[in-house]
Amino acid sequence: MPQDNTQVETGKLLVVDDNEMNRDMLSRRLTKRGHDVDVAEDGHAALDLIAQCNYDVILLDVTMPGIDGYETLKCIRENHSPTDLPVIMATAKGETEDIVNAFDLGANDYVTKPLNFPVVHARVQTQLRLKRSVDRIIQLEKKVTRHNAELEQANKRMRRDLVAAARVQQAGFPTSPPNVDGVEFAWAYHPCDELGGDSLNVFQLDDRHVGLYVLDVSGHGVPAALLSVTLNRDLTPRKDNTCLVTEPTDVPPGIAATNPVSLADKLNRIYPMNHETRQYFTVIYGLLDITAQQFRFVGAGHPGPVHMSAADSAIREISGFPIGIVDEAGYTEHIIQLESGDRMMLYSDGIIEERNAEGEMFGKDRLVNAFGNARDLPLSESVQQVIDQVKTWCQPGRTTDDLTLLALEIGEPTKAPEFQI
Repeated sequence: MPQDNTQVETGKLLVVDDNEMNRDMLSRRLTKRGHDVDVAEDGHAALDLIAQCNYDVILLDVTMPGIDGYETLKCIRENHSPTDLPVIMATAKGETEDIVNAFDLGANDYVTKPLNFPVVHARVQTQLRLKRSVDRIIQLEKKVTRHNAELEQANKRMRRDLVAAARVQQAGFPTSPPNVDGVEFAWAYHPCDELGGDSLNVFQLDDRHVGLYVLDVSGHGVPAALLSVTLNRDLTPRKDNTCLVTEPTDVPPGIAATNPVSLADKLNRIYPMNHETRQYFTVIYGLLDITAQQFRFVGAGHPGPVHMSAADSAIREISGFPIGIVDEAGYTEHIIQLESGDRMMLYSDGIIEERNAEGEMFGKDRLVNAFGNARDLPLSESVQQVIDQVKTWCQPGRTTDDLTLLALEIGEPTKAPEFQI
């Protein structure tokens, strides 16, 4: 007779039968096959054992005194599903009604009497394999559920950290414009993610000069934001004079505004491109001379400013390597002569490079037109209107880059100047 080489699944079994000979025969033969077998002579004893022990399969006779197999099965199914605890019913041969009734009550399978042990063991093996498969699936589901819960907690922590980091980053932005007689300032900043790589600032350096800049760090997210925050610190005046926008001088009060070209050269030396992260940044930095109404600035790979005069509106085209790309960049100073009523805007390239659903960029012409169309609005409202137009342009998707605008308007001074030239 050929041997069955199929690997035997073993488990904890319960044989329930009021016939002692059947119980002994089944328990002995199942034990020889490697199973751990308990026996019960009736339904009450079976339910007591099931309450105390975790069984893998129950072999349950239909016809028993007291509570029969059907009632016992009903009680089992009140607490155990068919996948949790498989039950194989032993029925009289040919009793179709018994078989149907057993399945209706939640039986997993059946065998007929007189019992054929190879058939019984094959049915037990089938139920054990199914149970093992279901158990593995349940364990995997529990593991996935735990993993998802851990991910959810991690995402919540990350979200809180990003929100906190965004607050830290934006704390470096100006909270209010400098109080400069005859000049108004306004700005808007819209990051594409929680953390952005853009930064801006406007600050009064002395009685005559106001510093302005917009910078754009390559990339997005945490790495770009970290460098942006560091740059903001280096480009913001501090009482200890340890920033880059001022430098010592022999003339009282002992410090002076750093020349824009000198500032760009310093940045290029201090921040060479990291060849591992490929991170660099562009910047436009300038000094507004309030007395001469001149804007002297330098551009390092950054778009030129939009100058809106009474007669015309145009982008001032400039050139220059981004900071950190080459050792000797050779930056050039540019000058814009301003007059009363003029407006000027510095911006990041996210403004002009945003695309609509058809893939068309917003572009420089639309930016100039948008700025010009808002000419009659107060400066802060005109800046926000430009940002809103760009955000509408890239619908239905969200912006793909940070949007940053910094604008100024030259007005008439309300008091006589007190500058020392």
